[in-house]
Amino acid sequence: MSQEITFGYGSTPANLCLDKLNRHGLIAGATGTGKTVTLKVIAEQLSQAGVPVFLSDIKGDLASLAEANNSDNLQERLEATHYEDYDPSKFTLELWDILGQTGIPLRMTVSAMGPILLARLLGLNDTQTGILNVVFSVADAEGLLLIDLLDLRAMINYVGQHAKDLSGHYGNISSASIGVILRSLLVLEEQGAGNFFGEPSLEIEDFMRFDQDGRGMINVLMAEQLYRYPLMYATVLLAILSDLFENLPEVGDLEKPKLVFFFDEAHVLFDGTPKVLLDQIELTVRLIRSKGVGVFFITQNPTDIPDQVANQLGNRIQHGLRAYTPKELKNVAAAAQGFRQAADMDLEKVIQELQTGQAVVSTLQEDGTPSYAQAVMIYPPKSKVGLIDPQVKLSIMNQSSLLAKYQEAVNRESAHEQLAKVVAASEDNLKDVQTQAESKLDQANTSESNARIKELEAELAKQIKKNKTSSRRTDSEMDRFTKNMMSSVGRELGKMITRGITGFFKK
Repeated sequence: MSQEITFGYGSTPANLCLDKLNRHGLIAGATGTGKTVTLKVIAEQLSQAGVPVFLSDIKGDLASLAEANNSDNLQERLEATHYEDYDPSKFTLELWDILGQTGIPLRMTVSAMGPILLARLLGLNDTQTGILNVVFSVADAEGLLLIDLLDLRAMINYVGQHAKDLSGHYGNISSASIGVILRSLLVLEEQGAGNFFGEPSLEIEDFMRFDQDGRGMINVLMAEQLYRYPLMYATVLLAILSDLFENLPEVGDLEKPKLVFFFDEAHVLFDGTPKVLLDQIELTVRLIRSKGVGVFFITQNPTDIPDQVANQLGNRIQHGLRAYTPKELKNVAAAAQGFRQAADMDLEKVIQELQTGQAVVSTLQEDGTPSYAQAVMIYPPKSKVGLIDPQVKLSIMNQSSLLAKYQEAVNRESAHEQLAKVVAASEDNLKDVQTQAESKLDQANTSESNARIKELEAELAKQIKKNKTSSRRTDSEMDRFTKNMMSSVGRELGKMITRGITGFFKK
């Protein structure tokens, strides 16, 4: 028999079968109808069942899972939900923050994220995305590490400077497109992305840990600042999801998931998303179930989720929706149609009349079929409702066993330094040639006639000019580097970094 968690009560308890959570889920509803409390209650129940959780805190009211509920006004709700064994509790949290200010620094390398997600983050068109793919292809083929944005900028500049050489293999590389990518990179840096790209990079296994009592760790991404840039927020979460998909082993259907991933404010993931990326997101959501990962999307309206993704969300929790216009009525009808409902139930009316804390629920049963929709009252959370105490948050950060692993950024040699060395070697070579030519001229000043001196001066000028232009490529360290790189691209594609469906690096 499947292990279950209970999160509410209607005519019967509202349950989630743990072995069906990899069929994913949806929590939807208008602002103020109780989505956050539902998310907290499910996260609490999962943690107690030994299932690690990842969620993002964009309002600052989820980190309070670390404190026990101290409310005195729970009796009515406890009676309405038949919650007989309620016990206020605090939960073990790991706080993460891409800025490293309110949690453990969360980082990824540019190479790991890959060109597809990065192009979306930079807002590039198809042509510019193609050039960014060239940048990654050249770097991957030569084994140049793109760790941070400095490496990416150096690699983009390199491709731009050697566009003529590379175009024969990759097609036209316009300087205008290179300029657009560099300017977009500057905007990204101003949004604080420089803190996200770097090392030590996140090891995804650190999300799947347990506390000393065997409860699943609740990982909270502190995203109040991050959510000011919705596209960056969505891309960071999608990158984490891609990392899970690409680098976790196949495990099939488990008795309970290895991790449940909550994607809050999911509409930002799909706003203006190109179809090619949308298709890859759909494929990731469909296939990640075999990795033992469950995904819940949280959004205001279920129509925010594209059909090809929504069709995979077997567990549905719909909080109240208000309808005052024909469009809003159509959204309510669409929400109702997503449920298996009894013939005598007017689900559209029920959804509009739900009170705060109530929801229409349909979850996958033990045989894999969805239960009939019922209106339920969600359990009160065992943890505190509201903001976390700043001292508690500071204590969680300082006492984390992962702090020593991720706190200090590491700057090892990568593309920026490697390319800088080649440039320096090329400049040194030019200086050597110039020094040798000047030495000859000095010797001539003491032993040759004026005519010979003039000949050597002309030879010196000609030699310097040749070494400053591309007409003497074989004499330059940079040019030898370019030829070696092109040779790698042409002959050793089989040794390139392997990337998955979202362009994410497969370890």
